[in-house]
Amino acid sequence: MAGQYSWESIDVHLLRVLHALLTECSVSNAARRLNQSQPAVSTALRRLRDMLGDQLLVRSRNGMTPTERGKALLEPVKIALQQIETIAMQQVNFDAALSRRIFNIATPDYLNATLIGEIVARLRKLAPQSQVAFHSLGQDYDYVRALENGDLDAVIGNWPQPPEHLRMLPLFEDEVVCLMREGHPLAGRKLTIAEYAEAEHLVPNPYSVGQRGVIDLHLARERLKRNVVAYVPYFNLVPYLLMQTEMIFSGPRMFAEYFCNHMPLAMSQAPIEFPRMQFYMLWHDRSHHGDECRWFREQVATVARNYGATMLEARAKQLAA
Repeated sequence: MAGQYSWESIDVHLLRVLHALLTECSVSNAARRLNQSQPAVSTALRRLRDMLGDQLLVRSRNGMTPTERGKALLEPVKIALQQIETIAMQQVNFDAALSRRIFNIATPDYLNATLIGEIVARLRKLAPQSQVAFHSLGQDYDYVRALENGDLDAVIGNWPQPPEHLRMLPLFEDEVVCLMREGHPLAGRKLTIAEYAEAEHLVPNPYSVGQRGVIDLHLARERLKRNVVAYVPYFNLVPYLLMQTEMIFSGPRMFAEYFCNHMPLAMSQAPIEFPRMQFYMLWHDRSHHGDECRWFREQVATVARNYGATMLEARAKQLAA
């Protein structure tokens, strides 16, 4: 039965003595290992026995042997000492070239594949032993909880109202255009509001329950309604459906341009002045000061901002031509 002490009285010194005793199975050997006197270790053992309500070590033919309780404590004590050592260690500057970390980031699937490819390429160059895992955002994916518990390091999004308790860094912005198949009656010109409202629209499911996108919010504010005929769960289905139908799709220019360059699709200017889509990166306070996570966010931000600047430059040249 435990005596006057409680488990709260166990300090780092006693944990080290307990680990040495359970490893050496000898008071004298433990004392030499810890560079302490044998009486001091014997006193510590008496305190541990009183605190834990168990003999921990008992005599045997070959000296001493751990009790069942003592044997069960060896691994937890070892882990506890390792954790304490980690806390006490002076933090070493993060070395990307040696990191083997797996970085986790969630993105909407309408991000340009070129942008994602550039993020991967930069990480492969600067941290060749690391890995990056992209996760798809969807209604069933609780990205806020994933950021809180460390399953995600960052999220790229563009919702008009991101969660206020998350940290946010602006990346770039994009305009809304209309995407459709080549040969569509509305292709290649600016639509009228009437044409836009009457056209058959393909619309993505919202990425987060209760979150309305830039387009839906603006249409509601302007009291405009479009003729939605189909919903899709994934943006990458959009171009294939457009090629087979008379539907149009309203979305970011970067998404539309990518598929126009690879498939028989065309863009048209939207007849409504939608607010520009603001893309940003989100992360939780738990990873804000971590060297690895901070470095990862810096790389994503650098690639995204360079990408945004390149987009603006290319469009300026198109307008000037």
